[in-house]
Amino acid sequence: MRTILLNRRRTATAAVLLCLAVAALCLGPLGCRQSSSDAPRKPRIALVMKSLANEFFLTMENGAKAHQKANADRYDLLANGIKDELDVGRQIDLVEQMIAQRVDAIVIAPADSKALVPVCKKAQRAGIRVVNIDNKFDESVLAQSGVKFPFVGPDNRKGARMVGEYLAKQLKPGDEVAIIEGAPNAFNAIQRKLGFEDAMKAAGMKIVSSQSGYWETDKANKVASAIINEYPNLKAFLCANDSMALGVVAALRDAGKLDRIRVVGYDNIAAVRQLLKEGRVLATADQHADQLAVYGIEYALEMIKTQAAPADRETPVDLITAASLK
Repeated sequence: MRTILLNRRRTATAAVLLCLAVAALCLGPLGCRQSSSDAPRKPRIALVMKSLANEFFLTMENGAKAHQKANADRYDLLANGIKDELDVGRQIDLVEQMIAQRVDAIVIAPADSKALVPVCKKAQRAGIRVVNIDNKFDESVLAQSGVKFPFVGPDNRKGARMVGEYLAKQLKPGDEVAIIEGAPNAFNAIQRKLGFEDAMKAAGMKIVSSQSGYWETDKANKVASAIINEYPNLKAFLCANDSMALGVVAALRDAGKLDRIRVVGYDNIAAVRQLLKEGRVLATADQHADQLAVYGIEYALEMIKTQAAPADRETPVDLITAASLK
């Protein structure tokens, strides 16, 4: 009996010593410390853009990375984009990859306003917040799909109308003009075309041609060359982005009409600013590419924190001319 009691005492003592040893590992001068696995995980935000060959989206990516670097304690960033502006399938694959990686939010500038809705719905069903920037999803497709994603971005129609109104001051009623549209499957392309049309019709201009350059310099160059040949009295081109404006300027240079036909664009990329100073491009619109993704990222972080219902947010768009660059 005495032996049994002695063994029990030894066992109890060993248990106490073990507890003290565990406590020694846990406790520091200020008490018990959480293990690294108990620390709250930073949200991971995926930024999915269109073509990084377009200076606008490269500026967007750089702005997002600079913001994350300045806010490294708040979130981690995964940024990616497609090579071809029209490679919708590749962009869908990128969203699928982000779903598989279980990111907390996806901030997306969709290459197609309709085709990206189903995969973004899949992301939302997986518990991922989705924020739409730059190019707005099609409202009818969203309604049919029973989903809503907040749009954070500028009023493209208003921005294009502002550029068109500035151009109209340099022309006279009845002058012939042409519109180089963006991709027809993109909401922002449609809105910019409408904005240009609003301004030209209000000023009494004659729109003789409106064709897509699919956002790309080379394609816009070919379209513009054909329009120049077809309409010898043309007075201006209204381009739905600056990349296409570059193609139009090249076409005018080849045709020897740089000083006879005005050009306006949209985006305020660096490559156009020198042309603005030289008078080769009359005006463009700045929707602040370096901040556009940041607006979306901040909203995504807010949604994660507050669980608030999504709502659209309009961001600034400004008229840029040679005078505003001084």
